[in-house]
Amino acid sequence: MSKVIDGLLYAESHEWVKVDGNVAIIGVSDFAQAEMGDITYVDIPEVGDEFEKGDVFGALESVKASSDLYCPVSGKVVEVDEQLLDAPEKVNEDAYAAFLIKIEMSDPTELEDLLDADGYRKLIG
Repeated sequence: MSKVIDGLLYAESHEWVKVDGNVAIIGVSDFAQAEMGDITYVDIPEVGDEFEKGDVFGALESVKASSDLYCPVSGKVVEVDEQLLDAPEKVNEDAYAAFLIKIEMSDPTELEDLLDADGYRKLIG
């Protein structure tokens, strides 16, 4: 069974969000990484890039598939997890320790559209 962490928010497209003030820390769920298999490449944006909610902000590639990453909130990228560029397998090792990007949110009310842990468990159930 996939690990789902209470206190995080989840998009139906399998990204997780941890809120830290006005910053959304975004990663991919344990369920998603397990479905993909061994991740071999992570495509993430540059600091300063801006995205609207629902925009594709990157991709994960595995031996099985390639999967787009969708931005769960609008805003500007303020940090990326650069270690994933050289070690994409960190997403498989611990999907919740390996964040992808941090976004300064332009509209924090968009968080209301995301699922809580129980809602995500039902989605992947």
